Amino acid sequence: MRNFPDRGRLVLGIIILSDHQSKPPLWSEAHLRLAIEAAGVALWSWNVDNDKLTMDEPGYRLWDVPVSEFVAFEDLSARIHPADRDRVRAAFAATRAISGAYEIDFRILIGNEVRWVSARGQGADVGMVSRVMFGIFIDVTGRKQAEEGNELLAGEMSHRVKNLLAIASGLTAITSRSTKTTEDMARQLTQRLTALGRAHDLVRPLPGGQGKAALLGDLISLLLAPYDDMGAFSGRVRVSVPRMGVGEGTANILALVLHELATNSLKYGALSAATGTLDVSCSDSDDEIELVWTERGGPPVAAPEQAEGYGSKMVSRVLAAQLKGSIERDWSPDGAIITVRMNKQRLSA
Repeated sequence: MRNFPDRGRLVLGIIILSDHQSKPPLWSEAHLRLAIEAAGVALWSWNVDNDKLTMDEPGYRLWDVPVSEFVAFEDLSARIHPADRDRVRAAFAATRAISGAYEIDFRILIGNEVRWVSARGQGADVGMVSRVMFGIFIDVTGRKQAEEGNELLAGEMSHRVKNLLAIASGLTAITSRSTKTTEDMARQLTQRLTALGRAHDLVRPLPGGQGKAALLGDLISLLLAPYDDMGAFSGRVRVSVPRMGVGEGTANILALVLHELATNSLKYGALSAATGTLDVSCSDSDDEIELVWTERGGPPVAAPEQAEGYGSKMVSRVLAAQLKGSIERDWSPDGAIITVRMNKQRLSA
């Protein structure tokens, strides 16, 4: 690269400038090259007068820009994610007033790929040489993706716990309507909660990949058993589906979907009323499975006025991503009709 200091000398210079008393005799330029390459570090220098940056080859690869003697700060800014661009510009402009080390994390767009970059350096003109500041870029995409995954998992677990509390409350109300003594209520409620526990186990993957999970009809019946109010009248939850096997992965997804639908029905729909009924039917075509959830006899329903909630978004997302499927809701005044479509080949996965 033209007019760019030797990679090892630059890093050695940064180390010496940041700590004048630190002179480890064993750190040669070759050692420094090996260390920064192993760490995935890209080096940059910034001329504060003309706003031009110079990077080493890993830096140009990280930003996916042609190797050149200089690159304008605005040229790199064009690759910063629009949602982060103003924040990054303001942060870099403020670095000279920052005392001590600084770190800025932001996203860049390389075609359709999103990368997370961490820019690090020293503020308050520490380490400036001939009006040039030095720092590093680090690709932190993996760490950020892991953090986002943890946040999604935490949100899903929080939502699931709230749903289970709502289900337990609803099951208690159902049981109280169908029993006359506290002993009967305790016995029936225990049975319902036990059935709910068995159904909830289906949400967790089986250890060691233990093959097919269940028949579709058995799976749906087990998942909906806790909500059947036999004390009101016999069989208010009816399941009629063709005989077909369901794989472990699909069983987990269907458990999430049916738990979400049942929870909403228990809160607002047919399962919240003693006279409410639920019919689950299924049709089978060459390449698609269509599951129809029909509620009747409950309170009048209407399309939600607010934006789609977390649970509904989660259902739509997992159906599309895992089963190449979709969900359609018909808010009929007589009761909700929900149609879930799934790719037939994915059903046994």
